Amino acid sequence: MTHETSAPAPEYRRGPVLLRRDQIPATTSDQRLLSRGEGASWLHSDPWRVMRIQSEFVEGFGALAEVGPAVSVFGSARVKPGDPYYAMAQDVSRGLVDAGYAVITGGGPGIMEAANKGAADAEGLSIGLGIELPFEQGMNRWVDLGVNFRYFFARKTMFVKYSEGFVVLPGGFGTFDELFEALTLVQTHKVTGFPIVLLGGDYWDGLLAWLRGPVLENGMIAAADVDLLHVASTAEEAVDVVVRRNAEIRAEEAAAAEATERANHEAQVAGGGPVPEPVGGEPQDEQLAGGGW
Repeated sequence: MTHETSAPAPEYRRGPVLLRRDQIPATTSDQRLLSRGEGASWLHSDPWRVMRIQSEFVEGFGALAEVGPAVSVFGSARVKPGDPYYAMAQDVSRGLVDAGYAVITGGGPGIMEAANKGAADAEGLSIGLGIELPFEQGMNRWVDLGVNFRYFFARKTMFVKYSEGFVVLPGGFGTFDELFEALTLVQTHKVTGFPIVLLGGDYWDGLLAWLRGPVLENGMIAAADVDLLHVASTAEEAVDVVVRRNAEIRAEEAAAAEATERANHEAQVAGGGPVPEPVGGEPQDEQLAGGGW
């Protein structure tokens, strides 16, 4: 008896579960969570979602807690091998590995795949944080350590918590989302500062002109906010910015801690109380790897 062969069925991952064919759902976990629904049925379903969300954080923290210094690389899933941006993503990941960093991506195709491949080629740790999407592509084959998430917010926490920098290549809405969320967290001191590098030449010119033009001119941001973005035209330059800026941030944190300790000592000698932590700072024993959560 012979069996006809065909292309593999589309795959859909929902957390640790793999689904194919008629098992693929019509909506995502995020859609179901954010839907208002009717009546009081949420009383019976949403509390259980809280447990699932908790498990995603626990699994993510457990998987990534010992990865060491890492940098997240973002960019379009639509870029194909042979594209200059694909090659640039490989180059920047190789450079980051040579500088002592692991590389974290969204685990998908395009620039994410290129970045994971570059890290793997350089014999560094290549990490992918996947997400449940209707057009799920699956984890690319260059990922050494992969974690799949149902919920965007859990996944985003992992990017920020375990990264010491973001390198952002050309991309679309998803890339912009990660970029501006990181900017907001640094701007509002919700995380310890880390370098955010725009890599990709003139792709970013229009965005930067808009920020420095109507956004800044209308007082929507401060000039210092625009300076949170570092622009690089080559992979080597992007790696240099990450390494140099992280060294500067560590020196600034050490100086601030020393100044606080000295002021506390002087206050105690004078009979006063301890000096509060600097604005935007965190107690030393609560600073976490990378983003400082």
